[in-house]
Amino acid sequence: MARSSSIDLDSPDRPFDNIINFRDVGRTINQFCGAQILKEGVLFRSARPDDASERDTRRMAEEFHIATVIDLRSTTEHQMATRKRRAENANSEENAEVDFTRTPVPVNADEHLLQIPESQRCLISLTGKGLERTLLWKLDWMNYIKVLTMAATGYRNDAVRVVGEQVMQPRGLTGLAQDTLDASKAEIRSIFELLGQDQAYPVLVHCTQGKDRTGLIILMMMLLAGETVSPAAIIDDYTRSELELVPEFEERMREIRALGLGEEYTRCPPDFVEATTEYLQNYGGVQGYLNGIGINAQMQEHIRQKILA
Repeated sequence: MARSSSIDLDSPDRPFDNIINFRDVGRTINQFCGAQILKEGVLFRSARPDDASERDTRRMAEEFHIATVIDLRSTTEHQMATRKRRAENANSEENAEVDFTRTPVPVNADEHLLQIPESQRCLISLTGKGLERTLLWKLDWMNYIKVLTMAATGYRNDAVRVVGEQVMQPRGLTGLAQDTLDASKAEIRSIFELLGQDQAYPVLVHCTQGKDRTGLIILMMMLLAGETVSPAAIIDDYTRSELELVPEFEERMREIRALGLGEEYTRCPPDFVEATTEYLQNYGGVQGYLNGIGINAQMQEHIRQKILA
């Protein structure tokens, strides 16, 4: 069912039928700054576009000309999305309340993924093996053994919930972003190698909510753009997600609870941008970080030129 909106349908900011938290990052930054700082129509962000209508899909291809979709979700999230799609397709009252922790789903199940004509889809989980190990090491020894046993006996989703409750919830979104920078260097390198390719643009970056993992990658790109993008503009772009996600709050809460997380994970922490930017100084700023993971100065400059006006 398409969402209603008071936004003029002739406006470039008109909403999608079934994709939320979508925006042109360049346009958002330029409007906030009152100046043409970034190119518009090259870098987009959103929540998961799985439920896109036919009109949404057509707009992605014909209006925004999306060439690449970078999906930052984990295997667990893709499995949850597949279960949800299968339950909806079954059109059964019994399955109306989806059990996100049961019914095994093949890892390669992709029927939930948006298919945009003539675009490439890149699945690069920011919660990959490196981050999983980092989070596991933060468990006390009893929960560590418990999680390993669950994972070994086919109860991976229950293991994820324990890690969520015991580690991710206390770390919070800002702490998790720092852990991601430390542990997901190979995945971040893959993302920026992709962003360094001309044919990747226009590009859409998303995760489930399009807020924090997406926010981390967008933050790094904005810092790479340089001082012309003010911290206030970056914060404004990041915090917009909280209100944008309100229409699906209850659904998101069901999914977040299934991962062992609380309501805080639906919000935009006010310190996220500042604290993450400061944490990057441990690596010599975003340039030092990217150089350290194999994105050299030449490629960094190429990415800058792709987004700067």
